[in-house]
Amino acid sequence: MGSEVIIIPIIFGVIFAIAYLYFSTRNKERLALIEKGADASIFVKGRREGAAPFWKIIILNISLLLIGIGLAIFVASILVYNLGMDDEVAYPGTIFTLAGVGLLVGFTMTRRLEKQ
Repeated sequence: MGSEVIIIPIIFGVIFAIAYLYFSTRNKERLALIEKGADASIFVKGRREGAAPFWKIIILNISLLLIGIGLAIFVASILVYNLGMDDEVAYPGTIFTLAGVGLLVGFTMTRRLEKQ
């Protein structure tokens, strides 16, 4: 009974520790570069001319992933009811396969979008 109470603080502690280490080391690296005389403009991520906005890429990939999952459930139901395939194999197999295909299509579309 007590182990459930301990797991939640441990998870939050790990997340906090990772965030703390990330930001503290980034700050130390930046201070070291400034002490050596580096220009402060290297810390600002520059926008490339003509690059697609980040939110468009995220929406494109999430939408293609969800389309792939929906199509996979449809194909799996066809496999189960028409071809008699075992549903414990058909659903996970088609969901993972078509979700991967959706992400691959999203990757290629994102690469093409960034080239424009």
